[in-house]
Amino acid sequence: MKKSKNKKGFKRKKNLNRNTNKYCKFTAEGVEQIDYKDIEVLKKYITETGKIIPSRITGTKSHFQTQLTTAIKRARFLALLPFTDQHS
Repeated sequence: MKKSKNKKGFKRKKNLNRNTNKYCKFTAEGVEQIDYKDIEVLKKYITETGKIIPSRITGTKSHFQTQLTTAIKRARFLALLPFTDQHS
């Protein structure tokens, strides 16, 4: 039986993320504006260290990604969200 190898003789890795369909959750829910006061929604788009998750990972459209980043930055400025994870 022949194993699947590429040109250089290395084994090929299976693509594990092949069936992940990304879609914009804001378009699916019919959201027109993202509000900076809706902290529960904003927390889903921030990592544990406080970084904003990019749209290529979340699947949000560019229009909503810009609204999302401005809403997160406004919430940080008003101390509704922390800037980093080091705040206790």
